[in-house]
Formats: sequence, structure tokens, C-alpha cells
Amino acid sequence: QVHVVESGGGLVQAGGSLRLSCTASARNIRINVMGWYRQAPGKQRELVATFTSTGNTNYADSVKGRFTISRDNAENTVYLQMNSLKPEDTAVYYCNAESPSLYGTKWNWGQGTQVTVSS
Repeated sequence: QVHVVESGGGLVQAGGSLRLSCTASARNIRINVMGWYRQAPGKQRELVATFTSTGNTNYADSVKGRFTISRDNAENTVYLQMNSLKPEDTAVYYCNAESPSLYGTKWNWGQGTQVTVSS
């Protein structure tokens, strides 16, 4: 079983920075892709950034050049450095850790952390 915990959200002014952290506790389970998603009020959950176990990254166009995802494979931890934050970045940010299962890939979600950017 994989347990995912996020931290690091908060309130920041536009132009400011925040760093989110996420750790997946996965005893004897291999974690493949880890990533960040976000969901704003009234909107669907959307991809922010992902980091594969082999080092490949992927970013949403809206955050390219402002957000950086990094990963510590040994600790199953992923970070999201968010710079030049905008009010439209306000959302609940969720961490996801993908693990293999008998039925395919399992998506393991954290509880989410609120990021609020004031104008």
C-alpha cells in the first residue's frame, strides 16, 4: 500500500514563491511516475508537472518557466518549486505517485495542500 503526504502550501502574494513537498511511503513497492496536479474551485483537476523514475519531466504550458519539479528517488519524494506565482495558480495541489498493480498502474493520491495567491 502507498501512502502519499504533501506539505508546503500556503498564502503568498503574486510574484512570490512557494515550495511543495510530497513523500510516498511505499514499502517494497516501486514508485514510477510522481507528479503534481491541481484543482481550482469549479474546475477539473489538471496536470501541473510530472517526473518519471528515469528522470523525464513534463510540465503544463501554463507553468513552464515558472515551476520546477525535482525528485529524490531514494526517498520517493518529489518537490515543486513555484516561482512568479499568479492569482490563477490558486488551487488545491495534489501529489500523485504511480505504482504497478495486478490490474495495471495504480494512482495513489495525497490529501492535497491549498495554495492561495493574492493579487
